[in-house]
Amino acid sequence: MTLLDLLLEPLQYDFMVRALATTVLASVVCALLSCWLILVGWSLMGDAVSHAVLPGVVLAYVVGAPFALGALVFGVLAVILIGVVRDSGRIREDAAIGIVFTTLFALGLVLISVTPSQTDLNHIIFGNILGVSPAELAQVAVLAGIAFTVLVLKRRDLTLYAFDPAHAHAIGLSPRRLGALLLGLLALTAVVALQVVGVILVVAMLIIPGATARLLTDRFGRMLVIAPILSATCSVAGIYLSYWLDAAPGGLVVVVQGSVFALAHLLSPHGGLLRLQARRAPAAAR
Repeated sequence: MTLLDLLLEPLQYDFMVRALATTVLASVVCALLSCWLILVGWSLMGDAVSHAVLPGVVLAYVVGAPFALGALVFGVLAVILIGVVRDSGRIREDAAIGIVFTTLFALGLVLISVTPSQTDLNHIIFGNILGVSPAELAQVAVLAGIAFTVLVLKRRDLTLYAFDPAHAHAIGLSPRRLGALLLGLLALTAVVALQVVGVILVVAMLIIPGATARLLTDRFGRMLVIAPILSATCSVAGIYLSYWLDAAPGGLVVVVQGSVFALAHLLSPHGGLLRLQARRAPAAAR
């Protein structure tokens, strides 16, 4: 079997084509947002929102509403609750995040355990990319398109907010509104990635691409190009590996992304471990 046959065989199946399309859409918008999350230092916030959407998805299933609607409502609710707890003045932000997301995630697990269902709701937790329907693909495309468009149109304002909120305020921008916009986009993007890797691994798609790009370049503009390209490539590789190895596609997508990060962490010319060791060796010799 030739390499071309290996590449074309999975495309004979409609479910694989939909899986690839959905994964690429989700990976690109997640990678783009991850650049700002890394810059602002909101990795834990990404973890919180991605886990907090679980009860919304379960409740949406119960009432027969689209999963994305329930997830988006609870993603925004989580952001609001974190802000309320944090602004009380006695609880630090990291503690507020931990309290809110663990409570909502636990509520989702309880709802799954008590919800009568003929389908296995555990795919919400672990993803179900091979079961994506045409309607769900269209839903992901619309949400990803909205998030991508807003990020591109507001990229200058968001970048200024990430680097220097005080300067943003001085030129007439509202750091509070920009922060709220970024949190809203985080909730929306978590919903997009939910179908691909499930609740647990969404945070990986929201953090790893930006962190990898940060190791490969010192310029934020280049990060916005490198992160989506790497993420989409890793995601396609993960889906193909899942087909040939008969393994969990969502897990393999994240494993491939993590492997690329590990290589960048070792070999990056800007901050790789091998580069740092090479610099330290002459100094130690002296």
